[in-house]
Order: sequence, then C-alpha cells, then structure tokens
Amino acid sequence: MFLHIGGDISVPAKDIIFILDLKSAGSGVATKEFLEISQDEGLVTEVGPGESKSLILTTEGAYLSAISSLTLGGRSKTLQQNLSISFLTARD
Repeated sequence: MFLHIGGDISVPAKDIIFILDLKSAGSGVATKEFLEISQDEGLVTEVGPGESKSLILTTEGAYLSAISSLTLGGRSKTLQQNLSISFLTARD
C-alpha cells in the first residue's frame, strides 16, 4: 500500500516512521533544529507547491508536504492500525 503525500510523490506505507504536524508540533526547538540540519544536508525533499504543513519521515528520507497530517492520515485510515504509524499532533 502506498500513501500519496503530494505532488507526484507516493511512499510505501510500510516505510513511514511518522507524520508530524508542523503547525502544532513543528515549533519545538528540537524539531526546528532537526529540520534545519536535515535540509542543509539535503535529506529533506519538498513535495508540491505551497506552505509545508507536515513532515513525513520514512526509512528512505524525509518529505515536507503541503498536505496536513490529518488529511494524510485520513487518506489511509488503516495505516495507524496496521502499521503502527504515529500521527503526531498537539493533541498527542
């Protein structure tokens, strides 16, 4: 099963480690530092146009997507149950 994360990019669901909501969880110092270092080292791929709303970390790399973490989660409701993927938001 694949999850479409924006643009022309789909990632294998089994490779997803977590999906992070940048609006709520992305404001932390550690998250900002991780993103800055990852982007500087070319480890993050920006997917599609628009402001990034979520960070998708996979076994193969990291992606910034303009699609919200809730929408990505809704696209494949069974991902969290079947693959134990964490959808990190301010409520967690």
